[in-house]
Amino acid sequence: MENLDQLREELLASVTAADSLDALDAIRVSALGRKGRVTEMMKGLGGLDPEQRREAGQALNAVKTAVADAIDARHGGLADAALDAELAADRIDITLPARPESEGRLHPISQTFDEIIAIFGEMGFSVAEGPDIEDDFHNFTALNIPPEHPARQMHDTFYLPEKPDGERLVLRTHTSPVQIRTMQNNPPPLRIIAPGRTYRCDSDMTHTPMFHQVEGLIVDETTHMGHLKGCLIEFCRAYFEIDDVPVRFRPSYFPFTEPSAEVDIGCSRKGGELKIGAGDDWLEILGCGMVHPKVLAACGVDPDKYQGFAFGMGIERIAMLKYGIPDLRTFFDADMRWLRHYGFVPLEVPTLLRGLTP
Repeated sequence: MENLDQLREELLASVTAADSLDALDAIRVSALGRKGRVTEMMKGLGGLDPEQRREAGQALNAVKTAVADAIDARHGGLADAALDAELAADRIDITLPARPESEGRLHPISQTFDEIIAIFGEMGFSVAEGPDIEDDFHNFTALNIPPEHPARQMHDTFYLPEKPDGERLVLRTHTSPVQIRTMQNNPPPLRIIAPGRTYRCDSDMTHTPMFHQVEGLIVDETTHMGHLKGCLIEFCRAYFEIDDVPVRFRPSYFPFTEPSAEVDIGCSRKGGELKIGAGDDWLEILGCGMVHPKVLAACGVDPDKYQGFAFGMGIERIAMLKYGIPDLRTFFDADMRWLRHYGFVPLEVPTLLRGLTP
């Protein structure tokens, strides 16, 4: 057995001299590890007679305890010093300007959705939704477009594979099926808008195979064409933020409304630049009309008691007009440069009060 007093003093001195956590851990291993000096001496106790083993064991345990306590105390001091050094090295100079961070942008389609919902929401409309894949009844027949009706040729429809019973589902060509489902499942009075995706086989600067529409519907006992005109005039003026934008209604034809009309807004094209507002030209933006009695009857609504109006518009189209976007296809290119230019932050929407409100 080594001189235990000398061993303890030597080990305690080395613990005190340790200047880092790594150095302290090396001392711990060399003294108390599996092959450490104190551990090896403990293993040698078996060769002593019982009386010597008891005395030597007590002395070794005292050395082991003293060294372990010294290591724990030193570890706390070194850990605090290491943390202080790390904090000093990571100190932030708050006098420096903040590093610029890239900001996301709200897509013009999302912005326009929010604008439309905000404006019609102030008029008392609620939002209704429906499936993108529709059956023939909801997409055509209930809208007064029977199988032999030539108006079916107005839609370049995506048909899904034929089912065993001969039925073919379609990707909805408009959001009008949402109106049908709403009338089937809810009694009048009704006041909804139906924004969502629609699909048609077409692609050029002003058409894409998938695009967005919003349609509106009111059904009650007293609504008439005057209410339709007032509602859409207020919408046009709120959305384009022009109090005196001219609005006109031209007779038109849709199989699901009677009478039907196209809505134009005034504009000017002087110098090749389109400007919404007073001018000597007109621009068509949406279609509308009084709900056809056959459509009401197909949905289980009594056309002798109830009447209403409906309208629909392309969201991309009115976004292009308001924000000066020349090509519809760029909405879907996922070009970050385009989004940084045409995107929105923070979110602001126009209201009937004629102004952008965050």
